[in-house]
Amino acid sequence: MGRLLVAEFRKTLTTKLWWALMIPAVLLALGFAAGWGAFANSVGDVLDGDESQAIANGLGIQIGELPMGLLAIGHGINIGLTFPVIFGVFALAGEYSKKTITTTFLTAPNRVSVLGAKMITYVVWGAIYGIVLAAVSSLGIAMTVDSSRLPTSGQWLGVVGASVLAGILATLFGIGVGAVWNSVVGSVVTLAIYLLVIENVLILLFYGLWDVPWLGGVLPNGTMNGIVGAIGAQAFGAAGVEVPAGVSDETLWVLQYVAGAPGAFSWWASALIFFLWTMVFFGAGWAANQRRDIT
Repeated sequence: MGRLLVAEFRKTLTTKLWWALMIPAVLLALGFAAGWGAFANSVGDVLDGDESQAIANGLGIQIGELPMGLLAIGHGINIGLTFPVIFGVFALAGEYSKKTITTTFLTAPNRVSVLGAKMITYVVWGAIYGIVLAAVSSLGIAMTVDSSRLPTSGQWLGVVGASVLAGILATLFGIGVGAVWNSVVGSVVTLAIYLLVIENVLILLFYGLWDVPWLGGVLPNGTMNGIVGAIGAQAFGAAGVEVPAGVSDETLWVLQYVAGAPGAFSWWASALIFFLWTMVFFGAGWAANQRRDIT
């Protein structure tokens, strides 16, 4: 297993893919976190007004204690998570497309050990992506959010931990999808369209037309986003905690949406559900590659 792990790390480090995907992930995470940070900070300025303070006090909400930066940091991390998903697709589908999978399987004791080594290798890479995305997203909100509205040290550590977990699961999810599809182009195009467009449209349509607020809390992209985003929503009483009296369901959903986690139940529930999605695709890909012919 040790030699297989060394081989897998060499496969990733000797190609341009890891940094070619890291660069846009960093730029988008920084841009989204900074942009949403500026928006959240502006909302904070409005909420600091006397009239808003009076309304909030009537609802039992202490506005001065709300870390507006938490509403923005999730957006930066979540947009960046698309790239570890794509990175994971190349783990198996990339080898099939380049015909290197034959050498990999024939020089290893068995296919189970190969897939195990890939899983461990990409868990490490997923954690790296998670740490980097948390760091640049933190920089983004630090640039645009007032210091008094930034997350506390405990909240920030929670975001970093959630980002690492989300990065790991996102990468494994990509491995599973690529292994099932067995096509880099097909997997990447389908995932990009689904993660960035289709699921978001479905969530908005189901909420707007049929009043279904929980759909984002069970679909793959929504649960992946909810791992980090729900931390921000929870800080505002919109997920995973007792809802303040007088706060409507519509307000809760809007807060969840602004935090990047519409429909999320809590960060740990999102992590559990996305883990189940990951295992479904990873298990299906594992089974498919035990029977798939190599040439």
